[in-house]
Amino acid sequence: MRLRTGLIPLVTTLALVAPAGVAYAAPVADRGGRDAIRSITPITTVYTYGQKVSAVAVEYGATVNPRTLDNGTFTVADTIYNFRFNPIEDLPKLADRTVTRTYTNSAPALRPDHRSAPGRYVIVELDPADPGGWTVIVSKCPTFLCSVKVNPELPTRVVQRKDVHAQPGRGLGRGPVLARATPGESRPVTEPPVDREVDAFRSGSFVSAGTVLPYHYRLPRDYRPGRAYPLMVVLPGHGMGWDGDNLGVQLAADIPATAWSQPGWTGSREDVIVLAPQHQRVGGVAEADLLVKLLDSFVDEYAVDRRRVYATTVSYGSQLLWEAFAKRPDLFAGGLVTGGFPVDAGQATAIAAAGVPVWITHGEHDHLLPVAGARNSATALRQAYEARGRTPAQIADLVRYTEYADSAFTLPDYHAAFGPTYEDGRILRWLLAQRKPARAGR
Repeated sequence: MRLRTGLIPLVTTLALVAPAGVAYAAPVADRGGRDAIRSITPITTVYTYGQKVSAVAVEYGATVNPRTLDNGTFTVADTIYNFRFNPIEDLPKLADRTVTRTYTNSAPALRPDHRSAPGRYVIVELDPADPGGWTVIVSKCPTFLCSVKVNPELPTRVVQRKDVHAQPGRGLGRGPVLARATPGESRPVTEPPVDREVDAFRSGSFVSAGTVLPYHYRLPRDYRPGRAYPLMVVLPGHGMGWDGDNLGVQLAADIPATAWSQPGWTGSREDVIVLAPQHQRVGGVAEADLLVKLLDSFVDEYAVDRRRVYATTVSYGSQLLWEAFAKRPDLFAGGLVTGGFPVDAGQATAIAAAGVPVWITHGEHDHLLPVAGARNSATALRQAYEARGRTPAQIADLVRYTEYADSAFTLPDYHAAFGPTYEDGRILRWLLAQRKPARAGR
């Protein structure tokens, strides 16, 4: 790999919820009876408002007979804590999850068809609508504004309530018992969590003038340097900024980072490179300058289509977008601002001069950033385009604004406008459809 000044490449594939130094319970040796469970692995998934334990994989010493399993074989309990609503004191409070499917697999992973395949693992899927099972917790509170991180020791507990059998030798009968039911014993997870989407990201750091900008990025599965891929830059909220103890939380705290590689969210099977920097929360101007330098290095290093570089934000990240778009509009083909800060007049003028399209979304009753700021941003951009002689039809294409009533939020955090935004695939497809004119390339 050809290296650029300041760009530090991949060190390892990210294991978000099991950082170095964190030890899960040791796997139990297979001695039959109650000790026949070899390991318990939590499987996590990032839903609209963040990562949850979506299943557990219980490992045995031999291939399990799936015909003896049902949704009552196991119960799973998990924390009721949600960092958006609960005090951290609620973290150890557990409630039973709803088991939706139980099947076997050869690896600690979900199966798309939810049907058994021969293997030593029993996959116990859990209902994402359950209120419990969130993985993100408060990290540090240096001011009245806190940061968050992925919990390094998930409190998930599993109880085996029925006997688990091995496959019978000739395919008949229940088969020998691998593990007797232990309804009075609640077991902790023993392995680091696995997350199909989050674990596909890689980590890196960009250094400029002594300032370090940590970031994570995801290349398409069949990435080829000879191609040109759109690049989605995801700028997170204040709480997901780097605090020295929460590396990678911007991938797990909410949906924007992982959505762009999943057709279920975008409605498109187009391969996209995703870059998710973790800002330092030192101010929009300084951070935007660092972001632009990172982008210049990144697009030189990877097969990025320079006509299709986009930015999408959550809350605080909007400050970086407005400043970066004004500073270097030649870099960007479009932007999506959710629940963000207002643009200032100078930024609006620069963005209009470059003709960078932007879609702004905001909650009508946002309790942190009043909706007036978003309305003013849309107005400022429209006026800047009017001053340049753009027609109403052209302005309507370049400045889009959506305001959400409370009923649009599937979780009642009305600051989290990314929720209804990302659940509306047409907005994501609109952003991916934007392209800079060929003459605007650097």
